[in-house]
Amino acid sequence: MDFELDDDLRMLQEQIQDFATKEVAKGAALRDENAAMTPELISQLAEMGLFGITIPEQFGGAGLGTMASTIVVEEISKACAGTGVLLSAHTSLCVDPIMEFGSDAQKMEYLPGMATGETIGCLSLTEPGSGSDAGAATCRAELKDDGWHLDGTKIFVTNGKEASVMVLIAVSDPDDPKHRLSAFALRTDHPGVRLGKLEKKLGIRCSSTAEFIFENCVIPKDALLGERGHGLHVALNTLNGGRIGIAAQALGIAQACLFESVKYAGTRVQFGKPIGKFQAIQNKLADMAVGVEAARALIYRAAWLKDQKRDYAQAAAMAKLFASETCSSAANHAIQVFGGYGYCNDYPVERLLRDAKITELYEGTSEIHRLVIARALA
Repeated sequence: MDFELDDDLRMLQEQIQDFATKEVAKGAALRDENAAMTPELISQLAEMGLFGITIPEQFGGAGLGTMASTIVVEEISKACAGTGVLLSAHTSLCVDPIMEFGSDAQKMEYLPGMATGETIGCLSLTEPGSGSDAGAATCRAELKDDGWHLDGTKIFVTNGKEASVMVLIAVSDPDDPKHRLSAFALRTDHPGVRLGKLEKKLGIRCSSTAEFIFENCVIPKDALLGERGHGLHVALNTLNGGRIGIAAQALGIAQACLFESVKYAGTRVQFGKPIGKFQAIQNKLADMAVGVEAARALIYRAAWLKDQKRDYAQAAAMAKLFASETCSSAANHAIQVFGGYGYCNDYPVERLLRDAKITELYEGTSEIHRLVIARALA
């Protein structure tokens, strides 16, 4: 059993750490304040090749696996969780299903641009009436002679503002309870696709969360991604991979909480000595450190299983559940270590607390993950 990263992954980790520290972290507070991603940072991410980390070399990507993308999201999220999820959603929610279920023509159409960052991807799954119950979707895709006619609304689309490629899950066979849904790949600038409102959020504010409206939208018949009626399978398979990405984001946030807390506890003096000398603070730091290491072990195992093409659904659910709850706990501990200063935006832990909560909600709530894990045990 080897717990060490190989030389290539370790070099990647060091490279991303350096980039995140020098380029991503310095603008994180301003991006949060402005609730917007900057084109300059997106260009830098593209120049680093981070949008194509898992895309095969034949399409212009790096041809690396889930372990590599996990490390990238983890390290970027230490500096800025909103930037971390930009990469995670692009890779796990759009690139992955196109690579897994797309035709050769679809791969050739979409992957080269996505590898360079010229085009950014998103997944349109959630609707106002269907969140955890993805099968309850109502957005329609009706097949006619001239193509698929789309009609409906999708919400909570991560990367919606930046994305130009979309994987869409819609109802193609409403009378077939087992095969109601189909998946599609399309451009967000296709006629009849309209970007709706952008959500104003508590955290990960620089990451766009958008609504899409489909009206009088006709896409080609060959926009179908995978087999007709297998949309739920595409969605669930995609979310399994996405959970590893969000777990990595949570791990990055938790590590940032620990780093900031250790640094502050060593310099903040009360009662004549640094607060890090007090057992109450030491206990919080110790709990945060244990949580970080345990979460990393679960996440890396899930990523490794995916790379080995083994069943990883339960491992991904465990990793995401534990990492997200560890993340929120670490953020709360960090605020306590900082005291009143932690509640002010002069220090980054205030932002980290706001960023942490979403990791328990998207890509499946903690309640859903416990359900997934329990079902696997039955």
